Amino acid sequence: MADVARPVSLADQIGLVAKLRWRILLNGLRRKNNVSDLIGMIFVSLFGAILVIGPAFAFYFAGYSLVSERRMQWLPLPFWGVFVFWQVFPIFAVGFGTGFEFKTLLRFPFSAGAFYLIGLAYGFSDFPAVASVTWLLVMMAGAAVANVSLLPIMLVVVLLFILLNVTVERLIGSWLERLLARRRTRELFFGLFILTMFSLQFISQAQGRYMKKGSAAGVLRVMKYLAPFPPSLSARALTGAIRHDFTDIALGLLGITAFVALFTALLWQRFAAQYRGEELSETAAPSAVRVRAAPSSRLASGGQAAVRIPHTAAEDQRVALSKFVPPILGAMVSKEFSYLIRNGFAFFLLVLPPVQILLFSSRLSGKHAIFGGRGLNADLLFPAMMAYTILVMVGPAYNAFAYEGRGIQTYFTAPVTFADILKSKNILSVAMIAVEVVICGAVLSWHLGLPSVPTLFATAFGLIFTVVAQLPIANWASLNFPRKLQFGSMRSQRNSGAAIWIMFGMQIVIGGISTLVLLGARWTGNPWLPTEAFAFLVAAAFAGYFASLPALSEFAEKQKEVLMEALCR
Repeated sequence: MADVARPVSLADQIGLVAKLRWRILLNGLRRKNNVSDLIGMIFVSLFGAILVIGPAFAFYFAGYSLVSERRMQWLPLPFWGVFVFWQVFPIFAVGFGTGFEFKTLLRFPFSAGAFYLIGLAYGFSDFPAVASVTWLLVMMAGAAVANVSLLPIMLVVVLLFILLNVTVERLIGSWLERLLARRRTRELFFGLFILTMFSLQFISQAQGRYMKKGSAAGVLRVMKYLAPFPPSLSARALTGAIRHDFTDIALGLLGITAFVALFTALLWQRFAAQYRGEELSETAAPSAVRVRAAPSSRLASGGQAAVRIPHTAAEDQRVALSKFVPPILGAMVSKEFSYLIRNGFAFFLLVLPPVQILLFSSRLSGKHAIFGGRGLNADLLFPAMMAYTILVMVGPAYNAFAYEGRGIQTYFTAPVTFADILKSKNILSVAMIAVEVVICGAVLSWHLGLPSVPTLFATAFGLIFTVVAQLPIANWASLNFPRKLQFGSMRSQRNSGAAIWIMFGMQIVIGGISTLVLLGARWTGNPWLPTEAFAFLVAAAFAGYFASLPALSEFAEKQKEVLMEALCR
C-alpha cells in the first residue's frame, strides 16, 4: 500500500491540520465548559477590538499625513511603534497567546517544511500580531489615499515587514521557553527584568533633561542611529518610492529581505530541534547512582551503619506552618508554596505590581498641568493603586487547580475534604496578596507619603473585603471552569474565558460597591464612614466565605469528571 499511495503535498498537509483543528473546535463545543470558554473569549476579543480600533485611526492619519505632506523623516516612527509593540507586548501577555502543540503535531508524518509553516502561522493568532497587522494595513490604506501610485511598493514593504515581525516574535518566544525551562536561567532573566523595569523610571528624567528643548531634533538624531534596522529600512523603501529614488528602494527592500532571511534561518534551526523531539523540562537527566559501601571495620565489628535521613525544605515548611494552622492545612499549603517557587511566571506576576506602581507613582507624584499644577493627592492615588494590585493578583485564585494535573485524582482518594483543600489554596493566595499589598503600600508611601488616617483604615478594610468576598466565587469558578497550565511554558497560560469574565464581573461589582462607600464619606462629611461600612462588609464576607465551604465541598464531588477531564489530559 505504501508503494501505491500518492505523496501528500505541503499544501495538503497544512490543509489537513486546519481541518483537524476546526473539527476539534466543533467537537469540543459539545461540552458545556468549552462553550462557556468560547463565549468568554469572544467577549475578550470584542474588548480587544476596541483597543485596536482607537490606534487604527492614528495610524491611518499618520500614513495619510506623512505621505501627503512629504514629511518622510517621520515615516520610520509608525513602523518602529508596530515593531516594538509586536515584540515586547507578548512578553508581558504570554498567558493569552495561542500555544503551538509541538508534541501533538509530531504524532503525524509531517515534513519539516509543513512543521515550520504551521509553527509560523500560529504566530498570527496572538493579539499583538492581529493588532499590528491591522495597524499596518490601515496605515497602508492611508498612504494609498494620499498617493495611489505608492500602493504596490507599500504592499511589498508591508508584507515583508509582517513576515519579519512574526518570525522574530516566534524566535524570541521559542528561545525564551528554552531558556526559562531551567531555574538558573529563569532567575537570571527575572533579575535582569526587574533591573530593567527599575531603570525605566529614569527615562522620563533623561528625556526631560536632554529633549526638553528641540525634542523633534532629538528624535531625528536618534532615528539616524536606527537607520540600519528593519523599521527604518521599510520607511527608506517608501521614501525612495515617493522621491523616485531607485537606490533607496533597492537598499530598503534588500535590507528587509536580508533580515527576513537571517531570522528565518535562526527560527528554522529552533523548529528543527523541536521537530527532532526536543523536550524542555526542569527534571534532571537520569544518571548512574553510586552506592557507597559501609566501612569494612564497622561491618567486621558487627555494628550497624547509621543511616541519617536529612530533613527536606518541605518538611521544614510543614513544621513551621503547623504552629499556625492544622497539620493537614499546613501540608497542603506547603505543597502550594512548592508549586509557586517552581513556576517562574508566577514570580513574574509577583514582581510586576510593585514595579508598575513604582513607575506610576514616580510619574504622578510630580506637578502636572492637568491636575492644576499639582501632583495627585495620596488620598486619591493610594486606594486606586491598592485596588490595581488586587486586580492583578487575584486572577490565579479563579483557576486554583491549574497546576494539579493528574494529582487531582489524589484529592478524591485522600482522607481530606475539599473544604480543607480550598482553604489551603485560599491561604496561600491571601498571603501572596498581603505581601504584595505591603510592598506596594511601602512604595507608594515612599513616593507620595501616607494618606490620611481615615483613608488608610478605609483602604485596609476595603482590601480585605475585596479579597474575601471574591474567594467563594473564585472557588466556584475553579471547580466549574478548570483549565490546565504547564510549568515553565510561555504560551496558553491563561484561565478559561468564562473564568476571566466572572473575575471581571466580580471586580466591577465589588468596585462599584467600594466606590459608593467611599463617595458616602464626601456626601455625609464623615471621613470615618467608609471604615465603618467596610468593617461591616468584611464581617459579612467572612461569614459568607465559611458558609460556602461545605456547599463547595459537595459541589466538588459532582464536578469530579469535569476536573479530571480538564486536568488529566
